[in-house]
Amino acid sequence: MHELGIAFYIIKVVERVAEDNKVTSVSKVSLELGEVSGVIPKELADCWKWAVKKKELMKDAELLIEKITALTYCESCENIYETVQHGRICPHCGSERTYLVQGNEINLKEIVAC
Repeated sequence: MHELGIAFYIIKVVERVAEDNKVTSVSKVSLELGEVSGVIPKELADCWKWAVKKKELMKDAELLIEKITALTYCESCENIYETVQHGRICPHCGSERTYLVQGNEINLKEIVAC
């Protein structure tokens, strides 16, 4: 379960940002999660709830997860299409000359201090 490791990593980043900005309490963290990142949002949320209880700075801080749709670009016909729905082969021209342009990232979007 790598979601627990990701939750701990996010907590470390938030702690670093809080220290740099003299923040004493965090109530909410927003995360952008690519739909093909390999992270299961429900599992990450469960790990987050467990992990933040151990941190005074973030005790009971909410984790908001926004999905980033996976998109693929076709070099042959220059179309962009939804990756999950169509896979690696372009639905417009049938080409395999494609690559993922978004949807595998994990971005820390916002930290709400109180």
